[in-house]
Amino acid sequence: MFARYKCCLVEILLGTRLVSVVVFHRLRYRVATNKLNIKSNSKSESHKFNHSQLEFVSAQFSSSKGTMPPRIAQIRLVSSHPQVYAPCDDSFALVDALLADRTKLLNHHPSICMEIGSGSGYVITSLALILGSESKNAHYFATDMNPHATKVTRETLEAHGVHAELLTTNIASGLEKRLSGMVDLIVINPPYVPTPEDEVGSSGLSSAWAGGENGRSVIDKILPVADNLLSEKGWLYMLFLAENDPLQICLQMRDKGYGAKIIVQRSTEEETLHVIKFWRDPDIQIEGNEAGSGGKTAPQRGLDFLRSQISRLSFRETRQ
Repeated sequence: MFARYKCCLVEILLGTRLVSVVVFHRLRYRVATNKLNIKSNSKSESHKFNHSQLEFVSAQFSSSKGTMPPRIAQIRLVSSHPQVYAPCDDSFALVDALLADRTKLLNHHPSICMEIGSGSGYVITSLALILGSESKNAHYFATDMNPHATKVTRETLEAHGVHAELLTTNIASGLEKRLSGMVDLIVINPPYVPTPEDEVGSSGLSSAWAGGENGRSVIDKILPVADNLLSEKGWLYMLFLAENDPLQICLQMRDKGYGAKIIVQRSTEEETLHVIKFWRDPDIQIEGNEAGSGGKTAPQRGLDFLRSQISRLSFRETRQ
């Protein structure tokens, strides 16, 4: 065993496990084995990793003032199944976005929270832990079309001592009327990987990532459902791949009266991810009446900033 100190990074090799500690951040244990490439038909990109080959464990460290940061789900307590997508970079990016917005979320006082496509239950469990006792009256829902995922999500929730109402269904079928206009917070890590259309909606593990042409087939079905479910103060956190054309999605949501903001941008070896927050913006509804005022409205300025964020990251990727 050895320890190497460099700035605020400490790396410790324990047998086959590499432990990386970043001060005041989280600890992730990486199993030192090969990644499992899951190929998309004729494509050879590896977008998703098998949990048995790649594992991350998140833990929390106390700050210099001795206070504990908010809890998130621990990978060692996350249940698994061969046909259920395990937490990976996209899952971590979505939870990091919730952590970044935690203070705003607590002040938002969401009464009903939902995850569409819960998979292993890592995200919905983390959300419940992030909100914690300060949102003790919040009610949680989680859906997934994969029955194995529903079972695994339940086991993950129970292992962390939190509860959600679970439903095995496509997107939110069966809840759309019951929860129409009532959900204050929705989180979604959709099937976003570009694949042949005939792979979309397939059973088992591939349903977690097969997104059809440009990775948009499932995304374009989810967005209207989310619009129907969200309350007037509802927030939507959704993860996109650069190939999904997130700017066009933001423009599409803007046409429905939603503001948008990128909370997390992340480039991995395989993909460029954006976690975008959407909310109903009343100023957008009157933007047409203000167009002749000579200056840009707040929503227009926000859209310009969003466009610059996405284009900067895309430009940076093309130069690498």
